[in-house]
Amino acid sequence: MIKAAEQAYKTEFTPRDRQLLQGYFHLAESMADLIGPHCEVVIHSLESFEQSVVKIVNGHHTGRKVGSPITDLGLKMLRLYEQSGEVTPKSYFSNNKGGEMLKSSTCIIMGENGKPIGMFCVNMNLSHPFPEIIKTLMPDTSQHHSFDMTENFSASAGDVVEQALNHAVIEVDADDSVNLKGRNKAITKVLFDNGIFELKEATNIVANHLSITKHAVYKYIREFKS
Repeated sequence: MIKAAEQAYKTEFTPRDRQLLQGYFHLAESMADLIGPHCEVVIHSLESFEQSVVKIVNGHHTGRKVGSPITDLGLKMLRLYEQSGEVTPKSYFSNNKGGEMLKSSTCIIMGENGKPIGMFCVNMNLSHPFPEIIKTLMPDTSQHHSFDMTENFSASAGDVVEQALNHAVIEVDADDSVNLKGRNKAITKVLFDNGIFELKEATNIVANHLSITKHAVYKYIREFKS
């Protein structure tokens, strides 16, 4: 079955195709870390159906490892994609060999010239006790640093700068070691260290808020870089 399908769908890979596929490896690790240990993330390469798994995180949920073959459902989904240009179904339920229920989602990875080169699959093991799953999605209250991170979700770059600037002002004003003369420079340094000046609007917004010139902001930045 796999041999016949492989002959039908065999894709000739270029070095760029392999590079593109490997670019998803870190994404697989990040997604598995985000969702938790009850989640398996798999990347299949369509270069070889018999050894299609090229990256897998938490493979114990299905007993697979790098070098494992594509599944029968994977072959069916690929065939349907070739015919319609759609991944069907986008998410689905199945059971592993141990009878545990999985909720899965698969998307096609495209290579050069829009050809399919891989499949990115996420499998959540729903047989774990639900409170255990929820626990992995919640912050660990015993680790205080879990709450130290802030992230500004905004619709515009200007909003991102404004919110980051407000946080920087609060941080600097709470630091007794910073005197009034060094306040503006200290605020600018916090923003610089956080990469805010990569945004085009940052210099104008910071200068206006701190009531200094853009040239003063540029001067600070040059000093930080040196």
